[in-house]
Amino acid sequence: MDRLTINQWAEEDRPREKMERLGAEALSNAELLAILVGSGSPKETAVDLMKRILGDCNNSLNTLGKLSVADLCRYNGVGPAKAITILAACELGKRRQAESPEERPELATATQIYRHMHPVLQDKDVEEFWVLCLNQGHRLIRKFCHSRGGISEVSVDVRIIIREAVLCNATMLAVCHNHPSGSLRPSRSDDNITKAIQQACSVMRLHMLDHLIITDGAYYSYHEEGKI
Repeated sequence: MDRLTINQWAEEDRPREKMERLGAEALSNAELLAILVGSGSPKETAVDLMKRILGDCNNSLNTLGKLSVADLCRYNGVGPAKAITILAACELGKRRQAESPEERPELATATQIYRHMHPVLQDKDVEEFWVLCLNQGHRLIRKFCHSRGGISEVSVDVRIIIREAVLCNATMLAVCHNHPSGSLRPSRSDDNITKAIQQACSVMRLHMLDHLIITDGAYYSYHEEGKI
C-alpha cells in the first residue's frame, strides 16, 4: 500500500497548517524540521524522514547540529540543500540561545516617548502618524507608522490602530505625530483624532497613554495638558 504524502494528510495534521492554526509550540521537533526540508522521499514523508534522523541522534537537536552535510546526505531523501538547511536552523537556534533578550524601551512618560520618537521624526518634511503598542509595564512591543500625509495634515483610521494593538497583545498605546511647521499648537483635527482613539481604546479595554505632537526640539503632550 502506497504511503500518503503530507499533502494527502488531513489538513489539521499537516505541519504548516498545524503551525498556522496552533502555533509553533504545538509541533514536534520532527514536524518543525519537516517544514524546513519540505519533502521526504518516495518511501517516507518529510516528517517520517526527520523522525528517523532524530531517532539516530537520540532525539537530541544538539547532536543533530553536530552532524556534517555528508552525514545527513547518507539518508535517502536528503541532499546537500536539505542538509545545509537543517544545519543552518540548528546554528540559528544556537545563536539565539547565546543572545541576551532584546531590551524593550520603557515609555511611561511623555518625555520618554519624545526621546524615543524624536530621532525618527525630527527631519521629516511631511506629517507622519506613529502608533506605539505597549505592555502593562509600559514596555514597547511594537511601533509602526500608521500614515503619512502633507505638510499640515495626515489621515488616521482608528480601526486599523486598534486592530494592530489587539493583534500584538498590547494593553496600552500611545500615538504621536510631527508638525513640520514647528508649531506645537494642536489643531481641531488633532483633538478629534485623540478623542476618537481614546473612545475606541475604552471600548476595547486598552489604555491610551498619550498623544504627542513632536517638533524638532520640543513636544506637546495631551496627557500632560490634562486632555487625556
